[in-house]
Amino acid sequence: MRRSTTIITLIALALLGCGLLSQVTPSGYTRIELTEEGRGEKILSVVAADGEPVILTWRNSQFGLKVTEVFYARGGLIIQDQVTFSDPAGPPPPRVSAQDVDDLYHTGGTFDARGLNRPFSRIVYRIGEIGDPRIQVKNKTAALKQAVGFGGRVILTTTKPKLYEIML
Repeated sequence: MRRSTTIITLIALALLGCGLLSQVTPSGYTRIELTEEGRGEKILSVVAADGEPVILTWRNSQFGLKVTEVFYARGGLIIQDQVTFSDPAGPPPPRVSAQDVDDLYHTGGTFDARGLNRPFSRIVYRIGEIGDPRIQVKNKTAALKQAVGFGGRVILTTTKPKLYEIML
């Protein structure tokens, strides 16, 4: 009788310990999720170590330029660090200041901006007919137009993951 009580107690303590550990949120990691807005279907879910790049590429339909946006995972967020609008057949784009980026998104022309330091925890992407947006994190790439189609919306969210999410 004593032996079975000891075993049951040990099992209960082990389960309690696992349950408590599953709620720990260690620093140094970011969960990045892409979800289709309408059905709530997950397109991509990745836990990235701080410093891991998140790269969005697309083609600007108005100006026909290739766009590359580089973010880095950091502390449960993604930090936009770089935006480049380039002409695939032209010379390298000129370097511009971070303050000029918002205006240049709308006025066109090639440019390369670095050191933006713009944090995000949620971004909504509306998918057009032209552009072929793709997001790459670690060794995974999500083709957004293929996932949701023209007019679809993709929501990128970031959070601090739990310990069990990092381990799995």
